[in-house]
Amino acid sequence: MVKIRLKRMGTTKRPVYRLVVADSRSPRDGRFIEAIGFYDPLPNPAVVRIDEEKVRTWMRNGARPSESARFLLVQQGLLAPLPRKTHPVKETVSGPAAAGSPPPRSPELAAAGSAPPASPDTVSSEPEAPAAATLETADATDAAAAEPAPAEDAAPPADEEQQ
Repeated sequence: MVKIRLKRMGTTKRPVYRLVVADSRSPRDGRFIEAIGFYDPLPNPAVVRIDEEKVRTWMRNGARPSESARFLLVQQGLLAPLPRKTHPVKETVSGPAAAGSPPPRSPELAAAGSAPPASPDTVSSEPEAPAAATLETADATDAAAAEPAPAEDAAPPADEEQQ
């Protein structure tokens, strides 16, 4: 693959770069196919000279610029900047009529907040159930809690003698 990249020249602590077209397998300062520009970063402002016609010709023939070469080409207006990657913004949906939202919670659950944490000895090795299944079980436990417990299932009062 052919790359458009910078070849370092100059002396120690005084770099000057050539914008060259080279095989991607050749070393940075090694053999190149054609020199198409020049970049001196030390003066303020930096000196950049690029042969636009040669750049366009090589790009049409499939040459790919390196990151630093792309930066120079974008600065000179020869390439459009890459679109910035953005993270999708999560939309906040308000109101109970929102599609896909869970049904409104009962006042008892809303007042209590979330379910109490499980005790360490009752931790199961099964993976958590999907959210829809947990909502159904929460509704079932609310209905069961609203009904009074039968007398047989009620726990006997604790005796003080068994301490």
